[in-house]
Amino acid sequence: MKQSRLLLADDHAIVRAGMRKTLEEVPNLILVDEVGNGPDVFAALEKYPIDCLLIDVSMPDFDPIYAMGVIREKYPELKVLVVSAHDDDVYVQGLLSAGANGYHMKDQPLNDLKLAVQRILDGERWISSNLLDRLIDHAQGKKPVPLLTNRQRTLLQLLQQGFDNQTIAQETGLSVKTVENHLTRLYRQLNVQSRLEAVNFSMRNPQILGTPGKDAAESTEMGSHENQKDINILVVDDNARYRKQLQRMIGRIVPRATIYEAKDIQGAVHLAQSIEFQLSLIDVVLGDVDGITCTRRIKAIRPNSRIVLMSAYPDREFHKQGLQAGAVAFLDKKDLDLSTLRQLIEDVTP
Repeated sequence: MKQSRLLLADDHAIVRAGMRKTLEEVPNLILVDEVGNGPDVFAALEKYPIDCLLIDVSMPDFDPIYAMGVIREKYPELKVLVVSAHDDDVYVQGLLSAGANGYHMKDQPLNDLKLAVQRILDGERWISSNLLDRLIDHAQGKKPVPLLTNRQRTLLQLLQQGFDNQTIAQETGLSVKTVENHLTRLYRQLNVQSRLEAVNFSMRNPQILGTPGKDAAESTEMGSHENQKDINILVVDDNARYRKQLQRMIGRIVPRATIYEAKDIQGAVHLAQSIEFQLSLIDVVLGDVDGITCTRRIKAIRPNSRIVLMSAYPDREFHKQGLQAGAVAFLDKKDLDLSTLRQLIEDVTP
């Protein structure tokens, strides 16, 4: 019978020792190496022929979703079993969507780990039974995500940034008392009791932050929209005013679109983990980082996504790197008018 080669990755030596002892009982399984951080994972994958990667993704220097996408792209035949103490639904679904073959909870009996490895090596999927039951119950009993007003979406985004009521009042031009009243209605709408619960709700349900195109538009282009298809569009730019400008333009062209916005890579990646975007518009310059990195990370999660990079300062090298990262186009911001946007949107909605 063919022997299978396994790489064990966990940053806790004691935990590795326990898993190693269990894995030694699996027939025809060879433990090739043990590693404890992200760079060592990739070094070992380059060094050894591996059939299965058993990994706790909460390791130093390891970005779980992005790294999982890279591993899946470079080693398409590799079986990946995540072993974790985290049971957050979005976290689990994000890793499975990024390419993990299975997800095993650390609090389960070690005998279950042996079974999980065997199932994964046999080409099956694996999710710990307690987690699977909860995911099924959640999917069957999930309540519709409430529809928010533009004001409520703005408040929720400011809460995510950790702003207090005084800062929110300054950002929105409202009085502190008015902000408090709006937040009270927002909490009631979400059925939560505090700002922390509201932020947690939005992190679990990122689609709640999407702005319907008809709400984003100040006016609508003439003509019928009956034949328009629903489309999700992501706008990533660290300039809030420019994000709103693009939202208004997109809403005028395709009122049935749902438009999401992010000011940085972290926010964009979080959205991409849960939502499939037909089109993403990403600024090349995002604070201290770059939109090319953002493009790579989104493509790792959503390889079929169509990404357009934009910049107020077009640069030939940026253009080259952006296309290599997976962008389909690189546009000067001054050329991104209604006509150009309409063409981009029509290209993804045949």
